[in-house]
Amino acid sequence: MSNLTEIFKNHKAFIPFVVADDPDFETTVDNIVALANGGADIVEVGIPFSDPIADGGVIQAADLRAFAAGVRTKTVFEIVEAARKRTDVPIVFLTYLNIVFKYGYDAFCKKCQELDISGLVIPDMPYESREDIVPTADKYGIDIIPLIAPTSGHRVEKIAKSASGFIYVVSSLGITGERNEFFNGLKDLVTEIKRYTDVPTAIGFGVHTPEQAKTMAKIADGVIIGSAIVDIVAKKKQAAPQAVEAFTKSIRTAVDEAEAEKARV
Repeated sequence: MSNLTEIFKNHKAFIPFVVADDPDFETTVDNIVALANGGADIVEVGIPFSDPIADGGVIQAADLRAFAAGVRTKTVFEIVEAARKRTDVPIVFLTYLNIVFKYGYDAFCKKCQELDISGLVIPDMPYESREDIVPTADKYGIDIIPLIAPTSGHRVEKIAKSASGFIYVVSSLGITGERNEFFNGLKDLVTEIKRYTDVPTAIGFGVHTPEQAKTMAKIADGVIIGSAIVDIVAKKKQAAPQAVEAFTKSIRTAVDEAEAEKARV
C-alpha cells in the first residue's frame, strides 16, 4: 500500500485537484508544482474522460479543453513524469474505470508505481467491482480510494472496512461544482465511517472557499477542492500557476486554523 494514510497523521490534509493538459502540458506541470509549493499535502490529477458522470460543468469544460489540446492517457503520464523532476508531492489520479480498463489494469498500475502515483479515485466503479482491480493495485502499492456519499446507506460499513489510503467523503448530493449548501448530516456520516475504520477521511465536492475548507477540516481529516481551482485555470490559462499557488496558500491557512482551533477545544 502507499504512504497516503501517514500524511494525515501529521496534520489535517489539503488535497487540491487539477485536470491534466488543461490548458496545456507545461501549464499543468507548473500548476502541480504550484499546488505543492502552496502547501498541498496530496495533489489529485484528473485524467480527462468523455463521459465524466461525477463532474459538473467546470470540470467537464476542462476535459474538453484538454481534448482540444490532444490529451491522451500517455500524455497524462508524461505530465506527471515532468512534474516529478520538480516535486515529490504525493499524487493520486482521478480517473474513470474505462480508461484504466482500456490501458490494462496491470500496465496502468505498473506505470503508476514507476511515477510514484499513490492512489486512484474511480468515481464510476461500484464497491462490488473493486476486486477486479484491487489485487493488481496492491501488487504495485497503489491505493484504490473509495467514495462514500450521503446515499451510501447500509454500504458505508463494507466500503469503510475495505478502504485504504483515505476515504473520499462526498459532501452533498449531485455532481462536483462550487456550492454553498452541503449535506447537513456530514458530521454524523464521518462519525459513522470512523466506527468501522481508522483510514482517514477527506471531504470534497463543492468546497471552494477558505471558510468552507475550515468548516470541513473540523469535521474530517482532510479537505478536497477541485472546481474552484479548475475555474482559476480556465480564467487565467497559462498565467494560472501564480494564482493557483496563492489560492492554495489561503486554503492551507484555513485548514491549519481549523486544526489549531480544534486542538484548543
